[in-house]
Amino acid sequence: MKRIDLHTHSNISDGASSPEDVMRSAKEAGLCAVALTDHDTVAGLDRAEAEAKRLGIEFVPGVEVSSECISQVHVLGYYIDRTSPVLREAFDKMQEERIVNFNRCLKKLIDHGFYMTAEDVRAVAGDAGVGRAHFARVMVDKGYVSSVKEAFDRYLYVGGPCYVKRDVIDAKEAVALIHRAGGLAFFAHPHQTRLNNDGIYELMKELAAAGLDGVEGYYSEYTPEMGETIRNMAESLGLLRSGGSDYHAAMKPHIAIGSGIGGNLSVDYALLEKIKKKAAGV
Repeated sequence: MKRIDLHTHSNISDGASSPEDVMRSAKEAGLCAVALTDHDTVAGLDRAEAEAKRLGIEFVPGVEVSSECISQVHVLGYYIDRTSPVLREAFDKMQEERIVNFNRCLKKLIDHGFYMTAEDVRAVAGDAGVGRAHFARVMVDKGYVSSVKEAFDRYLYVGGPCYVKRDVIDAKEAVALIHRAGGLAFFAHPHQTRLNNDGIYELMKELAAAGLDGVEGYYSEYTPEMGETIRNMAESLGLLRSGGSDYHAAMKPHIAIGSGIGGNLSVDYALLEKIKKKAAGV
């Protein structure tokens, strides 16, 4: 089977590796195609694509858009036009919102006894827009938790004691934004909404009515039962399936590119062939 990964992050958002290093890791893992899907930015796509071309890997230009609809919803965009003025304007506003959220999240963590400074967090984030993963990394570095995963599982998960709700666009707007940029829109890791199966299905149906193209049917955190349920939901609504690891390199070291957590992930290139056909209007 030709293996792919359609969900990866670089240090342009909240990953630890450069866009070039993400592509090199994909090559070392034996992947034949990979998408870079940084949060609310396309700044790393040119660099990643150039390296992928050098390595002989098929590159999928992507993004992961932060949005809200009942709960936090992330929408993956594939084959977007990274030069789209509409996309860039929207992302500029999102990055401004991240600055406001940064200060609120920092205060909440300190109020819960996790003392850290803005400089501590920015030293981890570098030039990237600060996200929860950067706060989690500082929590690890200061000995408050043993891993980024523990920080998320105990404190930073959606609705958790240290979670700060962002002021983001509606999920249906995210779907429309990706379409205006010429791309296809996929509902990322639906289980992270923390809705039950009925809630996930109703949300998926609502987004499908708004033009959603597909759902992330294969993902590092899915149990076999969860993955099958989500794929069946997508199929019943006539939606395509994608799959990816949500690779962040050293920011989330328990997740390997292409193979997920403990080798539990394997995404077939056949999924990408169907996505490419729809992107081409076939």
